[in-house]
Amino acid sequence: MIADQLAGNLIQGIILGGVYGMATMGLSLIFGVLRIVNVGHGAFIMVGAFVALWMFKSLGIIPLVAIPVAMVIGMALGLLFYYTVMKKILKAPEMATLLATFSLGVILEETMKQIFTSESWGYNWSLGKLDLGVTVLPYTKILAFGGSIIIALLLYMWFNKTRAGMAMRSVVEDDEGARVCGINVDWIYALSFSLGIGLTVTSGVLLTMFIPVGINPYMGGSYTLKAFVIAVLGGLSSPYGAFFGGLVFGLIENGTYTLFAIIPGAEPFALTRFFSFVMLLVILLVRPTGILKAK
Repeated sequence: MIADQLAGNLIQGIILGGVYGMATMGLSLIFGVLRIVNVGHGAFIMVGAFVALWMFKSLGIIPLVAIPVAMVIGMALGLLFYYTVMKKILKAPEMATLLATFSLGVILEETMKQIFTSESWGYNWSLGKLDLGVTVLPYTKILAFGGSIIIALLLYMWFNKTRAGMAMRSVVEDDEGARVCGINVDWIYALSFSLGIGLTVTSGVLLTMFIPVGINPYMGGSYTLKAFVIAVLGGLSSPYGAFFGGLVFGLIENGTYTLFAIIPGAEPFALTRFFSFVMLLVILLVRPTGILKAK
């Protein structure tokens, strides 16, 4: 019985882990190019969740269609915040960028609170379920996982097949050398921040396809914490490492939850979060570069 439950939770974990990984790719991309740690990361995920909610509830548009809309909205927000805030403090001390991204997150949270109130929302979009014997997977979760893989593959192709992607990789390697070679480094910084925020907002749509309830202006906090664990797990500067780190984190999170649940008197949810941060500390001590180094 426990073995079946564990197997089912591991399957659920890898599906959720793919979405977690995609949700962390934007965080890793921004850090890899601009060396900015976006502590307001979860607030941008929240914006994507509300995009899916609003389009479904108000316009009757399914969340799949909300994915490209969220990407456009996210990239627009990224460009806006880059040119109004981030560009001015790129060379400032690290604390300045941390406070700036934290402030952006608070602004987004309070803005969404004024629009949607502080209540939790949800929507009901069902396409049926797939019975695997040890677990039952709604097709919406499978679509969210598939969407995460497709977006990760498209990002990989963009980095390796387009001039803009290769220019971005050059800036990561040596921004001064890239500037000498004629690359508009400032535009690459803006594009990187915009793309990173776009990916983050898009991940909010995918997360609601997996968990379509509990959508509220302050939902992003837990996702920010998980994103930092996943980013370090996969290599903080590597978007691809972040995706694979998400898969590993999903397996560990759901697997340990099952094991902690059989301990009498234990609180599985709290212990799972505790274990996640123990794992983070161990990785930092043993392999600070994470699973994959930045490329």
